[in-house]
Amino acid sequence: MGTDPDPIVRDRVLLRDVRLGEFNVVSHALNLLPALRGPYSRDVDISLRDEGPVALITWNDGENRVNLDSLARLNELFDDIEGRSGPLAVVLTGSGKFFSNGLDLDRFLSNAEEMGRTFSELKRTVGRMFVLPAYTVAAVNGHAFAAGAAISLGLDYRVMREDRGYWCMNEVEIGLPLDEELFSILRHRLPFATATHAALTAERYGGRAAVAAPAPLSDDVISADMAAPPYRRSRSRATSRPSGERATLAARVPA
Repeated sequence: MGTDPDPIVRDRVLLRDVRLGEFNVVSHALNLLPALRGPYSRDVDISLRDEGPVALITWNDGENRVNLDSLARLNELFDDIEGRSGPLAVVLTGSGKFFSNGLDLDRFLSNAEEMGRTFSELKRTVGRMFVLPAYTVAAVNGHAFAAGAAISLGLDYRVMREDRGYWCMNEVEIGLPLDEELFSILRHRLPFATATHAALTAERYGGRAAVAAPAPLSDDVISADMAAPPYRRSRSRATSRPSGERATLAARVPA
C-alpha cells in the first residue's frame, strides 16, 4: 500500500483499508474509531425489508437528498447487513420519481459547514458500498443526479426504468466539478471515455440510452409495469453465490 492518502478516504479515520483497483475503499462499520463515529440519524425515511435472501432498502424521503442524515441512515442499515451471514443480495431503490436528486444544497445554505463533511461522508459511504458482503443492485426508479448517481455506482448492478428518470452527473452545471476522489468512483464502474463524458457534459441518460450506450451505464432497463420486481434478478444471485466472499472478490477487481 502506498504512502499517499487514499483518494476515497483521505482523512484516514479507519483502521483497515481494502485495496480496490485505482484506490482504496473501506468497510467502515466495525473499523471506524468509536470516538470519530457520529450518532446515526433516525429522522430520514429509509427502510429495510427482508424478502428471503434479498434485503430491500427503500429511500422514501421526497427527493431523497444526500446529506449527513441520509448517509448516516444508510450506514446504519449497512451495519445490519454486514452483521449477517449466508447468501444475501441488497437492493437500493427510491420512491416516486426520484432515486436520489443529489446533494441537499438548500440545507447547505443554512449549514455551510456541513458541505465538506457531507462530501467526505459520501465518499466514505460509496467506498463501503463497493465492498459490502452481498451482491448489490441499484433499482433506479427515477432521477439519479450528481451524488445520487454516484451512490448508484457504489452498487454492483444498475437497473433503470425505461419510461422515467435520468442518470446524470450534473456538477459541472452548478459549478461543483468532480474532484479526484469523486471522479475515481466513476472510473471504477465506467470506462474512462464514458466517465469523462458524463462528468464534463452533464448529459442526462434515460433508461434506454443508458443501456444502449457503447459503454452502458445501466445493466438493464424495465418497463413501467415492472417497477417493483427488479430486485428479483438479485434473488437468484443471492441464493447461488456465497456472499461472504464478495467483499474479498470485489477488492480484487481492477478498475
